[in-house]
Amino acid sequence: MIMSLNFRRSLLAAAALAAVMLFPCRMRAQAPGKPQRVMVPAPSWQAGAYWAQTDHQLLTDFANLARFHAEDLKLGPAKPGEKRVVFMGDSITQAWNLTRSFPGKPYINRGISGQTTPQMLIRFRQDVIQLQPKVVLILAGTNDLAGNTGPMTLPQTENNLESMAQLAQANHIAVVLCSVLPATHYWWHPQVPNPAHKIVMLNRWMRAYAKRHGYVYVDYYSAMKNAAGGLPKRLSKDGVHPLPAGYAIMARLAEAGIKKAMK
Repeated sequence: MIMSLNFRRSLLAAAALAAVMLFPCRMRAQAPGKPQRVMVPAPSWQAGAYWAQTDHQLLTDFANLARFHAEDLKLGPAKPGEKRVVFMGDSITQAWNLTRSFPGKPYINRGISGQTTPQMLIRFRQDVIQLQPKVVLILAGTNDLAGNTGPMTLPQTENNLESMAQLAQANHIAVVLCSVLPATHYWWHPQVPNPAHKIVMLNRWMRAYAKRHGYVYVDYYSAMKNAAGGLPKRLSKDGVHPLPAGYAIMARLAEAGIKKAMK
């Protein structure tokens, strides 16, 4: 779920430098005085090789198409009669042990930590359509609200979810839209306001959209939220990623959604 702030800071710094170069007269016209330098120390989790790797990833392969490219080629399309299901998502999906939750089922995990809906949309053809599953479960949107790849509006997220659903339907893949999980804070982006209200709004849109177009909607949110609209500690240690107890709830609901979509 984490995405580097250094990348966006670099862009902001470049924009500021450009503004200085374009408007030197305005800068010189400011009242004299000693500028105040404000030092904001970066949290320890923002430093080091992880962020360098993350920034490099965004610049060279925004959607991380390389992550599953070889595996997709090796796996190939589903065999005749195979009831293959692809789980598309972010770190919540990536951390989901599908073999444990769905033993013996041909379920494929295509979750990538930190990803937003525009990234998933780019890799949707490679990581879903070309595998020719019967069903795709799409669990996405919380990283959009966290701003992992920059500020996004709810309509932008909704458009990306809609595009993925349309691509699946056009390729005869049944669609299961999964609600965004409850959350009241994003610990890797503490400056983001409480997202609970936006999560409710996005899930409300998703439910209505699925109903209008005949897609299955799986409501993880209602089964997992606490009174504040977040994840209770028995289901999540960090308020975003489920513990095994949380995945147990999700597995039951996902399986019911898959069976409904298979019909």
